[in-house]
Amino acid sequence: MSTPLTRAARSARSLLPARSDLADVRRDPRRDLLAGLTVAIVALPLALGFGVSSGLGAEAGLATAVVAGAVAAVFGGSNLQVSGPTGAMTVVLVPIFGRYGAGGVLTVGLIAGFLLVALAVLRAGKYMQYVPAPVVEGFTLGIACVIGLQQVPNALGVAKPEGDRVLVVTWRAVEEFARTPNWTAVGLAVAVAALMLAGARRRPAVPFSVVAVVAATVVARLAGLDAAAPIGDLPAGLPAPSLAFLDAGALGSLLAPAVAVAALAALESLLSASVADGMTTGQKHDPDRELFGQGLANIAAPLFGGVPATGAIARTAVNVRTGARSRLAALTHAAVLAMIVFAAAPLVSQIPLAALAGVLLATAVRMVEVASLKAMARATRSDALTLVLTAAATLVLDLVYAVIIGLVVAGALALRAVARQVRLDRMPLDEPDEPDGRDDGEGERTAAADALSAGHIVAYRIDGPLFFAAAHRFLRELGEVAGVRVVVLRMSRVTTVDATGALVLKDVVEKLNRRGIAVMTSGIRPGQRRVLDSVGALELLRREGREYATTAEALRGARDHVDLTGPLPAEPAAVPARPQRGSEEPVR
Repeated sequence: MSTPLTRAARSARSLLPARSDLADVRRDPRRDLLAGLTVAIVALPLALGFGVSSGLGAEAGLATAVVAGAVAAVFGGSNLQVSGPTGAMTVVLVPIFGRYGAGGVLTVGLIAGFLLVALAVLRAGKYMQYVPAPVVEGFTLGIACVIGLQQVPNALGVAKPEGDRVLVVTWRAVEEFARTPNWTAVGLAVAVAALMLAGARRRPAVPFSVVAVVAATVVARLAGLDAAAPIGDLPAGLPAPSLAFLDAGALGSLLAPAVAVAALAALESLLSASVADGMTTGQKHDPDRELFGQGLANIAAPLFGGVPATGAIARTAVNVRTGARSRLAALTHAAVLAMIVFAAAPLVSQIPLAALAGVLLATAVRMVEVASLKAMARATRSDALTLVLTAAATLVLDLVYAVIIGLVVAGALALRAVARQVRLDRMPLDEPDEPDGRDDGEGERTAAADALSAGHIVAYRIDGPLFFAAAHRFLRELGEVAGVRVVVLRMSRVTTVDATGALVLKDVVEKLNRRGIAVMTSGIRPGQRRVLDSVGALELLRREGREYATTAEALRGARDHVDLTGPLPAEPAAVPARPQRGSEEPVR
């Protein structure tokens, strides 16, 4: 017997690792190990760069890639997802770091982790699929622009100016560079970015990011380029887990940023997992379990000094392209990065910041899918407008506001398009009913058609949803009917009715009745009766005996009503206006 407790237990078990995960790991471990090694090589400069960009330093990016990458690989809902620090998350973290410092960023990540776990328990993962594609594309384009602009200070070799608005910071960095140019940093950044972009076109399988960073580091050290500032000292290993950063007094003020981080982590992780599914056959991620895994990853990462993490689309794509089949690949990626942290920290600390800026500049360029942007721009004007507004809001405001604006605009435009589909068509009375087996015969329709020809009955068919976005236009059109005894409304093609639509229908019936015009309806669906009845529209029709099952019955009732009330009175003949005194023409 199923009880609430047993159902809750089954729900909780569905979020935990299963035996099938272990079976997948054993299927082709050699292939997964090789894929994980490749992803780690690609992820190393990205983890360093995103750590530096967040404000917490390169060591925070590495800690995130190791800890969050391992936890999400074990508990996440995708066999192929690779998690860690990302550019989108860094964009959100920069203003948080500027206002609350490192402790604020770590606390936000911890709160966001618990929020993601709550979303998983509430089974909210399925709702992420309703985010429109233009919003996602505009969001991605805006993020790419922000990531690129964030690298300008390091690429120019100047100290990062104060401020949390990327456009302002970029402008101040350019002004500082104009005063004291650092062409060494510019050269390294441009060279690394160019090598990555050119190499990716010719040899996509080669990790040119690592090649470029190593080459830039060697050149900078051998040539003694003092202007190429290195990352700085990195700890040889991960710090011990600690909650020393947690400030209970600041939790209230950090809740709103934590909600933003959780929303972004959920959106980006599920989007990345969907991309991985689309690149393979036979793979299907569990969205709720993915949220659960990302939640645990974000709870664990701050304890080791890591920034909030999410599924990384670029690294996940590399994982799939290099042949990954199970979670072992993502776990291998985290293990390799951990070994680098423990064994090669002194070497990694010599990487020039300008080189990492070049890596992220190239990453920003590669994030922009020109073909997808063109497709969205050419689809409809609504899609193009949604994309542009979302991208602009991402650049000018922040990511959460950008997604909200994108969703609101997309929703409003979609409602506008649906509202335009609602039609109120005048129908011929000899048109047959819907094929429901209740047609009363051609003879009745012919008699009613004769009444129509006499000008006493008019019939309309409503097509589409009768809801708030279209109901008032329906009222305006139907309220203009005049010169008839009866209006017949055929409602068998109404797809849905909301409270506003029901109220408008009631208002129309009352206004026409006050003008002496009877309203008869046919074909009201069972599912729409409750809404109509709740506002009194159905009772109004029933009281007058004017609600029918079929159109033929309604037309017969209309004819009987005309026979009972008699024809409309003839229009009085126009009487010429009497001439005003003094304007008479003289008799001739």
